[in-house]
Amino acid sequence: MKNKILQITRLNLEYICVYLIYKLVSVLPTPFVSFLGGSIFKFIGPYTKTHRIVKRNYMQIFPSASKKQILKQSKLNWFNTGKTFLELFILPKIISANNKITINGLEYIKDVQNNNEQVIFIGIHESNWEILLPTIDKIGISVGGIYRHINNPYIDKLILKIRKKSIISNKSFYTPKGKQSAKEIIDGIKKGLSVVLLIDQKDSAGEIVPFFNIPTKTQIGFLKLAKKYNMKIIPVHNIRNKDNNFTIQFYPPLEKFSKELSDIDVMKKIHGIIEEWIKECPSNYFLQHNRFR
Repeated sequence: MKNKILQITRLNLEYICVYLIYKLVSVLPTPFVSFLGGSIFKFIGPYTKTHRIVKRNYMQIFPSASKKQILKQSKLNWFNTGKTFLELFILPKIISANNKITINGLEYIKDVQNNNEQVIFIGIHESNWEILLPTIDKIGISVGGIYRHINNPYIDKLILKIRKKSIISNKSFYTPKGKQSAKEIIDGIKKGLSVVLLIDQKDSAGEIVPFFNIPTKTQIGFLKLAKKYNMKIIPVHNIRNKDNNFTIQFYPPLEKFSKELSDIDVMKKIHGIIEEWIKECPSNYFLQHNRFR
């Protein structure tokens, strides 16, 4: 009983702290929120255990990098992660701004916008990955997406509320990762919605696929969905610009792969695409995740 009370007290104290941060940054200018979050994480991050993961991941991507490069890029990486963390609290403000997000490659999704064609948008944890789903929703495409729930249920509820405020359509939705998400994503597809997925995280139940030439557990379930429901796969590159604005770049749909190609072979080709994105700006990629396992 005592442990239960202590747990509830801890969860509530955590929630109060996060809620106060949320209320504070809500009244601050967007550029300052980004700078503040980045500066805090850039200062604290190198002193955490996670910093070892950041440096190790960077060395996996750039094996010949010097110690100086690793130190510099690791700090810049924390800077982007901190920006993304605090920007989550003002996500609706970022999405609703008229000059914050530039969209390129709209010609590749005309059929999706005009003919309600269903597709699977694939992206990775780069730049501020939280803007991807609401940006696609804002241009008139109803989508479902998966998020990783937070262990504190009160904070999780608050963050989900913020995410939902950033979407316009009453059809677009978020679903927590797990058995529930698989069911809700399929239900969404059956109702005519598209899907947006971040495909770069380790999947303990996935297949072994080379990622930067390292055998890595990789999610391939979305390939089976694409085949079953005859959905095109459209890569989406999310770029944080120097002025803290963003560019969303839609790519041409991936060509239909021959039946002779296995899902692993297809995933190797997709990894080739996202590896180029990461190498283009490694400081904007989420290196804090223990991906190479």
